[in-house]
Parts: sequence; structure tokens; C-alpha cells
Amino acid sequence: MDNIVAVAEQFTPSGKITDVREYGNGNINKTFLVTLNAGEEDRYILQRINTQVFHRPDLVMLNMRVSTEHIRKRLQNFPFEGGRRWEIMRVLSTKDGKDHWIDTEGSFWRAVSFISSSQSFDVIKDISHAKETGYALGIFHDLLSDLPSEKLYDTLEGFHITPRYLQHYDNVLAKYKAERSPEISHCIRFISGRSAQANVLENARAKGKLRIRPIHGDPTGISLDSKRIPH
Repeated sequence: MDNIVAVAEQFTPSGKITDVREYGNGNINKTFLVTLNAGEEDRYILQRINTQVFHRPDLVMLNMRVSTEHIRKRLQNFPFEGGRRWEIMRVLSTKDGKDHWIDTEGSFWRAVSFISSSQSFDVIKDISHAKETGYALGIFHDLLSDLPSEKLYDTLEGFHITPRYLQHYDNVLAKYKAERSPEISHCIRFISGRSAQANVLENARAKGKLRIRPIHGDPTGISLDSKRIPH
């Protein structure tokens, strides 16, 4: 915990840290809620980025800065219905003006502002809850719809290309010799009955019927010490 407090102090703008505790149920990055005893913002979120998943966390932060700053500008004149609330977190800087901190063990940390009176849910509760989730996602897409994609970088290349996953699945299935349980058989039938849908976008792209806006693969002028960031 002492190490976490030391990391948190790199992002603390004012006041003294009174508490640092694990926060939320995320399964990729490690998240903490930091509480201060003073200042206009008395809480913020501290995260350790999983560099086994995100090999270029610097690009993750670049995307985060670009998208949140764009959204913040759009929100200034965005028409919301019935006084609805929609907020975006703000990337916090370290004391030396960076958007991340790398500790002595090579862990990559970031901090963002805490959105008060908000909740995260792991499971949809009912239809109205699902409707609100869809509304929030729709607003998010609208706010980002005019962000030039060339300002962003692909941090997980191929992550959204479903046919690649299916090809790997077919290769594994062909080698699977163990007895199939009813559950496995059900899953195989489920995938087989829907696998053709996975190629809809790829087929359209191959025929020139789908416009693809490129996302950068690797920037220039941004680098990390590979000895400190595990790959």
C-alpha cells in the first residue's frame, strides 16, 4: 500500500492523501479510489494499466486524451433532453506534466477525475436500465462521430476482427478429441448457426462497399523504455 500512496502522490494536485482503496470490479486494469483531505476535487481514480494486455499504454493514453478532450468541447453546446446529465472524466497530469507515471518496478499508472453520484453496474437490472444504457452509449457515439480517426491509434490490432477469432476456434476444434459434453455441443451448434454473420462486414469491405477510416498503427516521436514496460 505504501507504494500505491507514493504513486498516487505523483498525481495529487493539492491536499493530503487520506485514503487509497481498491475500487470497482474491473478484470483487466487495477483500479483504486484516492481520497484527499482538501481541494476542489477530493477524490480521483488511480489505475495501473495491464501492460500484458496493452503493450503500448502510451498509445492508450494518447487515445484517451484525444477522445476526452474532444468530448468535453462537444459537451459545451450539446443539447440534452429533460436536463439529463452526461459527463466525461478528465485525465489528470503528474506533477511534471505527464499523463502517466512509471514506478520503479516498471508498472504504468494513470489517474482520472472522479465522477460523483455515479454508479457502475455489472448486470442490467431491467428494461428501463437497458434503455438508459443504450441512451448513454448513443450519446457517446454522437459526441465522437466527428472526431477524425487519424488522430487515434490501434492499441489492440485485430481485436474486433471476428473472423480471425473464428479461424482460431476452427483450428482448435479440429484438434479437440475429448468427449463433448451437452454444454459444449450446445455451444458448437450456437456458433455454427451464426458464424456466417461474422463475415458480413469483411465481405462488404472486400467488395468495396464499406468505407474504412484508417486508425494509426504506430506513432512517431513517442517511445517507452522497453526495459521498464513489460511486453
